[in-house]
Amino acid sequence: MNRRQLAKEILNLVGGPNNVISLVHCATRLRFKLKESNQANKTKLEQTDSILSVVESGGQFQVVIGTHVTEIYQEIMQLINEYGKTVEHDENSSKNKNSIVSRIFEIISGSFSPLIPALAGSGMVKALLTIFTLLGWMSEESGTYLLLSAASNAVFYFLPIFLGVTISMELKANPYVGGVIAAALFEPNYTDLLEELDRTDFLGIPVILADYSTSVFPVFIAIGIYALLDRLLKQIIYKDVQVFLVPMLSLMVMVPLTVILFGPFGTYIGGAISTGILWLIDASGLISGVILGGLQPFLVILGLHWGITPITLNNLATSDGDPIEALFACAVFALIGIAFGIFLRSKQNNKLRALAGSTALTGLMAGITEPILYGLILRYKRTIPILIVAGATGGAINGTAGVKMTSYIFHNIFSIAAYSPMMTHVVSISTSFIIGTILILIFGFESKSKRVIHETSHSEYTDIVSLSSIGDKQQIRISSPLTGYLKPLHEVDDTVFSSEAMGKGLAIYPTGEEVLAPVNGTVSAIFPTKHAIGLTSDDGVEILIHIGINTVQLDGEFFETSLTTGDKVKQGDKLVTFDTKQIKKAGYDVTTPIIITNSEKFTFINKTKQNSVQGKDFLFSLTNR
Repeated sequence: MNRRQLAKEILNLVGGPNNVISLVHCATRLRFKLKESNQANKTKLEQTDSILSVVESGGQFQVVIGTHVTEIYQEIMQLINEYGKTVEHDENSSKNKNSIVSRIFEIISGSFSPLIPALAGSGMVKALLTIFTLLGWMSEESGTYLLLSAASNAVFYFLPIFLGVTISMELKANPYVGGVIAAALFEPNYTDLLEELDRTDFLGIPVILADYSTSVFPVFIAIGIYALLDRLLKQIIYKDVQVFLVPMLSLMVMVPLTVILFGPFGTYIGGAISTGILWLIDASGLISGVILGGLQPFLVILGLHWGITPITLNNLATSDGDPIEALFACAVFALIGIAFGIFLRSKQNNKLRALAGSTALTGLMAGITEPILYGLILRYKRTIPILIVAGATGGAINGTAGVKMTSYIFHNIFSIAAYSPMMTHVVSISTSFIIGTILILIFGFESKSKRVIHETSHSEYTDIVSLSSIGDKQQIRISSPLTGYLKPLHEVDDTVFSSEAMGKGLAIYPTGEEVLAPVNGTVSAIFPTKHAIGLTSDDGVEILIHIGINTVQLDGEFFETSLTTGDKVKQGDKLVTFDTKQIKKAGYDVTTPIIITNSEKFTFINKTKQNSVQGKDFLFSLTNR
């Protein structure tokens, strides 16, 4: 079947041109957005020659073709155009309008992420002031204390303004107009009313006055509505006058609506959620401590911890502290304890020891535990029950004693003073740390089979098949294109890669930002979105390097390359650069599959036994079947 015939077959089996709303493609698959997914014949598509797999995910109907997907995409788009129909093909067409909950968490995450350094820094200043006053080094009435207190309180007091900017950016509305909408709630004409009245009116409509400093929920609702209004006004207002008319109308509509409706409603919703969670914690501090202390790391992995942040800030603003983060802190120290245990136990593996030691220190000093989660916990599943037990035990202590976090901080060794009662908190986090460390020392962190392999290995590599079976066949050495942590392919959060439908290989969670050539060869495919590159080695190995999961939707943003199809490369040459931080901030997983797309022609002989690699390090070797 030639390309044109295959394109016709695919288009017919997805329900024809009239059933296609949009079509985009990534490095390996066609991504259809269909009007009616039940009109697509998934079974026949999977039975069609040249189609590797069919996946329904994220509101998309994905047809996996392989590295020649670009040609099939072009044929299908030509067929659709010949039919006289236009379909969307930009990045917005691939958004999943059904995943409302996922989108809400993306917005929360994207809005808070830019503010985390300011929030964490301010929280640490608060913690230091607490220590200084407890030790009698500083008076709460001194000018020094008051100035530093202003530095620590400012970001929290004016938080709605900062969120007005960041939420608007996340929703692609004018960030400064969003900031002004929130800032109106702090303008003296409004705040003066608060000192004299509890209500007023706007055009005869009653207005309940409230203090919105440190509030979170009202601004999320208000800016969400503003973003919709901004789009509507830009559609109906003549372009030449949009520069002043759209902001003017937005402010005239949104500021009164925020004060009349969204502010009180958001405050009520935020208060109701906080009250409900606090009621559960009060009902059983022990049970809530076990659950939140044991499961917090998995909320981080799923990105759901961002949904807790507004509740935490609301608790800090409306009560004497937040109990939720006090429970979460125990999970953080359980992670640090596990990393320290791995550091002590892995004396024969210098790279793993260095990784465990550095991540434990980062967690202890800064409260940043993602490197432990992704570099150790997800790599060694044996640590998961240990993590749950250690975190739950400390959480039970804090929950039973009613420990609260009194200012927003990262959970680390320097922020202990920000919890009350402080000594109980010290006992709980110490318990979590010690249990994590001791259980790793007793039970280890690898499965028995993996330990045997590591203990008996006689070289840099772990044998997959006996070297004696190779005979005189030449080994083809593949080096690592990235610096990062290794992941088995089956753990990649994408069915096409994890099922090995595209071919065998492995994945790397990158800590660097360069993709290097793993072989001497030729660039066989460089995708317009620059998120994936195909190579053919001089030995005939076809390699696909796919930077991140679903990153095609970034439409090339945060990726750079000067290569074109047909370029010759040497092993170690720079292929692509990418901005890991911005890709993750946009909500995408940066896990990078490295796939041998013609793996049926080769036998995997060796692969590195290391858990992390540097660019150019040995990754695995192949031989012809």
